[in-house]
Amino acid sequence: MLSRCEGWSMMLQRVVMSLALSFVCESLGCWDVALFQVISVVKMSVECPIHPGAHLVEDHRAGDLICPECGLVVGDRLVDVGTEWRSFSNEKSGADPSRVGAPENPLLGSSDLSTSIAVGYGGSESDQSLANAQRRNMNNTDRQMSQAMGVIREMSARIHLSKSIEVTPLFGCTANIRKEFPCLANAQRRNMNNTDRQMSQAMGVIREMSARIHLSKSIEDNAAKVFKDVLDSKALKGKNNEAQAAACLYIACRKEGVPRTFKEICAASRVSKKEIGRCFKLIIKSLETNLEQITSADFMSRFCGNLGLSHGIQAAATRIAKKAVELDLVAGRSPISIAAAAIYMASQASSEKKTAKEIGEIAGAAEVTVKQTYRLLYPRAKELFPEDFKFANGGIESLPPS
Repeated sequence: MLSRCEGWSMMLQRVVMSLALSFVCESLGCWDVALFQVISVVKMSVECPIHPGAHLVEDHRAGDLICPECGLVVGDRLVDVGTEWRSFSNEKSGADPSRVGAPENPLLGSSDLSTSIAVGYGGSESDQSLANAQRRNMNNTDRQMSQAMGVIREMSARIHLSKSIEVTPLFGCTANIRKEFPCLANAQRRNMNNTDRQMSQAMGVIREMSARIHLSKSIEDNAAKVFKDVLDSKALKGKNNEAQAAACLYIACRKEGVPRTFKEICAASRVSKKEIGRCFKLIIKSLETNLEQITSADFMSRFCGNLGLSHGIQAAATRIAKKAVELDLVAGRSPISIAAAAIYMASQASSEKKTAKEIGEIAGAAEVTVKQTYRLLYPRAKELFPEDFKFANGGIESLPPS
């Protein structure tokens, strides 16, 4: 084992090497890299003289490195080169500690970036002159808004109100600010170029539709990327912006492996199914996108779950639909109709009976369509059911003919 003096000697050698590297980084203008290099090597080199193998614990508040075995402070006044704050996605209140703005949105140009210059008490003359220069460049609406928000913030602090006013650089302001102060939102939109304005509107539409039908954030992001590609291609110039956004959301659902029907997307939007379908075809053609073929199995889990059916019924319905396609019994029928008819047959053969009307409402298919597709399956019912399926009283013969 190395002696204590030898250990400190090795540590000093590492620090010297680190300093040499840091001087090179400084000469190249990489000040942050240089500082990080020095701090990292110092932290790696310090160890407890009593317990050399112990994993040191860092006290971020005091800047100390502490041995967890004996509590000895083996390093102090260390500089933390990380960010001075931590932000979490579920934090919805409180002041934002970030002073560098939100991350750049790759889907927008420069319209999502904004800078605000503020001067606190005791600010220097140069700070005040810089803030005044920015205010002079504001239009009248923004100037009034800025002054009002400053007054509100001061009054709120004096009487210790719990709700703080917060402005985050997301298109210039948060959703709450845009709602409460439309003049500020309008001023921000006027400063956007046409492409960013369309992109911003589409992202809002996609977010609303996604919330209505409970889609994940990854699907929202995928839909926004598809819309950005469409916007750049200019293939759908002049088409309804909301119809394009709805079609992009439909495509994103298909890409993520959780397809939704056109009726579901239409119900979440304010445009017709025909418009969405037309935009969908144009997008697929212009972007040359290859989507996987939809099958009835893609809808089984969701339809059966919404109907409150058991896993056994879902498995049987999946088998019925798959076998029906293999036997070419449902040629020309949509996967949704096939799924609905298969669920109807499986439920009618069990104790968990559901009517064609109930299934049609969940699947977005007419009752007549469900029964028509079911009639195509009925003559070959014995071949469609899995061997281990538990029939209700009467067996397969108890199935209704329609």
